[in-house]
Amino acid sequence: MQNYEILISFVTNVLFVTLLGWYLITNLQWYDYKLERVVLKHHKPYWHILYFIIPFIAYYTTGRFFIIFFLFAYIPGFLLWYKKLDKKLVLTWRVKRFLILLVFLTLFGDILCTLKEGCATYGVFLPLALAYIGSYMIEKFLFKIYMKEAKKKLASMKDLQIICITGSYGKTSIKNFTAQILSRQFKVYATPRSVNTLGGIVADINQNLPQDTQIYVCEAGARESGDIYEITRFLEPQTVVVGRVGEAHIEYFQSLKNIIATKLEIMQSPRLKQAFIHTSVTNEPHEKVTFFGNEIKNINAGLEGTDFDIELEGKTLHLHTDILGAFQAMNIAAALHIAKSFGFSDDEIVEAVKSLEPVEHRLQLIKAGGKIILDDGYNGNIDGMLEGIRLCSLHKGRKVIVTPGLVESSDALNLALIEAINKVFDLVIVTGSLNADLFDKHLHVKNKIILKDKSAMVAILANQTKSGDIILFANDAPNFI
Repeated sequence: MQNYEILISFVTNVLFVTLLGWYLITNLQWYDYKLERVVLKHHKPYWHILYFIIPFIAYYTTGRFFIIFFLFAYIPGFLLWYKKLDKKLVLTWRVKRFLILLVFLTLFGDILCTLKEGCATYGVFLPLALAYIGSYMIEKFLFKIYMKEAKKKLASMKDLQIICITGSYGKTSIKNFTAQILSRQFKVYATPRSVNTLGGIVADINQNLPQDTQIYVCEAGARESGDIYEITRFLEPQTVVVGRVGEAHIEYFQSLKNIIATKLEIMQSPRLKQAFIHTSVTNEPHEKVTFFGNEIKNINAGLEGTDFDIELEGKTLHLHTDILGAFQAMNIAAALHIAKSFGFSDDEIVEAVKSLEPVEHRLQLIKAGGKIILDDGYNGNIDGMLEGIRLCSLHKGRKVIVTPGLVESSDALNLALIEAINKVFDLVIVTGSLNADLFDKHLHVKNKIILKDKSAMVAILANQTKSGDIILFANDAPNFI
């Protein structure tokens, strides 16, 4: 083999392995760095065939013609795929460590192979496998160090009260409402956005939790049994909340019983003083448990806000909030029970509820260009989406919904969603391919548009909507789903 051919083969191999590694780590980041989920639970497994398996086979079967495939098929296809992603790879230190290790192993192997002059082809699988295994071991080691640092930091904050919130629906809203109310009297810190995994919580504590915090409000999420237990044993919260439980992420848990059992792992905190549990979870009495949900009465929820009555400690309070959605009364109720346990008076609670600000992307009302936008992009449960639809039905003008449907749910629930949409909306824009066939078959509205990807959505909304319309963004799944 000529020197220039060796150089081309060398460079091609390094670039090829790097792109395969980029694809792998992107998918791992989406699926919480769990390879079994990338392989077995991926929503678009054909991507693996197009961007990993076929190129991998081509490398070993096309010989010197691989360079043509690589330059004119794989690279353009890969770049086009990556450009269309709405959730691109975030270059965290974990990702950087993986990519650096991968490139180093590839270069090392290729140099050895070149010096030996006995390799038919350079390695692809081996550097990827070694980089994945090496990265996994490095991250496990580093995580133990980070976890000890976070645990030490929490232990140093002697009077810190920790509130941990879980549930299938509404946990982010409960967290935000709790933090807003308690911050009127205490120094409160809450985990940002939807940070709810053990790794995210540990990083947040180390990097962001202020040392003078009096109350730390944390959200705990789960994809499998044991996830909530891990978070609970790490944080050891004194106060816990289990919000509404339903069939969210049913494909991971297989049954509602398994979901409930996982959420109730939060009760195993060694320092547990009090627990607030929604009536949808269990009715089993416990000396530390206060059930909530049934104390809420007379809900009147419209586009101007929500009014409701709640019974707290034998007294009925009449409350108003600008927060939209009847279901939010339950999330606010959980926060109010916590506020009462921290000594808030009835008058303070009434004022606190009146001042609540909406959680971003959760039935957030925005007015722009004469249009009313209901941004419910972070809501992915059937009850919340049905409430968004009901609120839109109150609007006098034309009604538009943009949605991928329900994700990680059942066809039966998506059919119930479609039935509700058919009764209300003039224009339906379905984003993504996950539920596209189901919606296309069962939608019976004046106008429907099926978008396999969201790149054209802005232009379509500009052309298809006008002043006076109400537009509901119901759920916003990334396009890898």
